[in-house]
Amino acid sequence: MSAGKRAFVLLVPLIAFAIGGGFYVPDASLAQRQSDNTGSEPALSSLPPLPDWANEPLPDFSQYQDTTQKKAEFFSFLYPRIVLANSRILIERDYLDSLANKDELTEKEYDWLAQQAERLRVDAEPGSKEQFALLHKRLDVIPPSLILAQAANESAWGTSRFATQGNNLFGQWCFSKGCGLVPRGREEGASHEVAKFSSPYRSVRAYIQNLNRHPTYQLLRDVRLKDRKNEEPLSGIELAEGLLGYSERGEEYVEEIRAMIHYNNLEFYDDDFRSVVRNLKPGSLQQLASTQAETQLLPGQSSLSATPNEG
Repeated sequence: MSAGKRAFVLLVPLIAFAIGGGFYVPDASLAQRQSDNTGSEPALSSLPPLPDWANEPLPDFSQYQDTTQKKAEFFSFLYPRIVLANSRILIERDYLDSLANKDELTEKEYDWLAQQAERLRVDAEPGSKEQFALLHKRLDVIPPSLILAQAANESAWGTSRFATQGNNLFGQWCFSKGCGLVPRGREEGASHEVAKFSSPYRSVRAYIQNLNRHPTYQLLRDVRLKDRKNEEPLSGIELAEGLLGYSERGEEYVEEIRAMIHYNNLEFYDDDFRSVVRNLKPGSLQQLASTQAETQLLPGQSSLSATPNEG
């Protein structure tokens, strides 16, 4: 599918705001402080290898003069990477649930739990009910609408220096010298850099990991867990409530993200992701997580068999 066709597929959710032509340019924000890694996945046999396109760099979004086209291209590039990241998390979540239902765990299974506990900063007795409960709360997906809105906001629609030079779409920080790009105007004595990633997909994974483990986003995880328990669909609008600490602008930032979701009709992508994963057979979830053509993950393009998780 050509770039033009790919953009056309996503023009449907953009029609609602095309006339207004709004173009959000994010203010400088206090980005999260704990993202000096790639959000990499502990080894798991049921997790297929990443498709090659997950390693592709960020396109040049500055070439688009038309605001609506720029937005369509940005969303069409990023959404498949969100589906890929979330689907792989769902595989890990299914495996976690299978371990929770076992009477006895193997050494290999304990090791996997230990790796996840370290990655997601869960401090509990290995294999205990507490550990499983905490991991189940943290090993979960983020609604596409929230990811798309924050990526657009933090990266100036993929045109910021940190996005173009470091594949960093979320302003994530790191703290070892040379780990990223030094922000212009960094305060004297500060040591943080803005992390560099090998691809935008890795930036998405690290961002999801950060929301899933950092104490600043406890409220976001609480809201998500409440929705899970009530069997309600996950909502980017609702989870945005937990982003008060993402920016020094606090509530103003949260309302800006919500406004971007509304204005750009990004809940369309939440609905699409739910429809794709709601009734997938177990084997199809693995297939989704290793789709060889990113265009197959665009809205309305999935031809996978239509059953264990919902995002």
